[in-house]
Amino acid sequence: MAEPIPTTAEALARLDMPLVEAMMTQRAIRRVLPDPVDDEIVLKCIELALRAPTGANGQNWEFIVVKDPRIKKKLARRYRLAWRVFHRTSIRDIASYDEEMAKSVRAIQWQVDHFTEIPVLVVACLRLTAREGRVPYLPMPHAAASAFFGSIYPSVQNLLLAARSMGLGASLITLPLWNLTSARRVLKLPTSVTPCAVVPLGWPRGRYGPTTRRPVDEVVHLDGYGNRAWFGPK
Repeated sequence: MAEPIPTTAEALARLDMPLVEAMMTQRAIRRVLPDPVDDEIVLKCIELALRAPTGANGQNWEFIVVKDPRIKKKLARRYRLAWRVFHRTSIRDIASYDEEMAKSVRAIQWQVDHFTEIPVLVVACLRLTAREGRVPYLPMPHAAASAFFGSIYPSVQNLLLAARSMGLGASLITLPLWNLTSARRVLKLPTSVTPCAVVPLGWPRGRYGPTTRRPVDEVVHLDGYGNRAWFGPK
């Protein structure tokens, strides 16, 4: 059962949630209500996203807030087409015997089917040049992709944590942006601005709670892969 939708003042007051609580209970919330999200709450999420670090302090973010049903419909169509291909080629077989994967697939399918009902989409983008007065970035070779996107994902994580603190449902998705040319056209972006991720925002249909994750001793290696010095062999 969904929790009552807070007022704007109540949601903003929740930003004093301890960081460790927000991190321990954060999850991708894909099923959200169609009820509106106040602009002040959305702008607060983005304000906090802007506190994240960027490469060379370029601060070269741009955020497109999508509320227009016509634009949502265009992005929904692209999401649906990309999901159909991704599901068929990548995870359908795994979901047939892995219940955790099957749960994720059902949640994603719900989001795909109800994408136009989600009240707010935040599209996080990067400009190819830094702030005015700073040295422009060089054209990005393939090997530098991780450095390029490293300037946007810390801000997206800030946004997700802010949403979690205020009780908003949120998730990070990229499938609506697989065709960059098409995405730029839909969002009226110049070629110097690259859309990197979409964060759908809405009040959850369910509840937040503790997440289940692999324990640290299953994923940590010392100095090189396979050195289990801290935890013993696996």
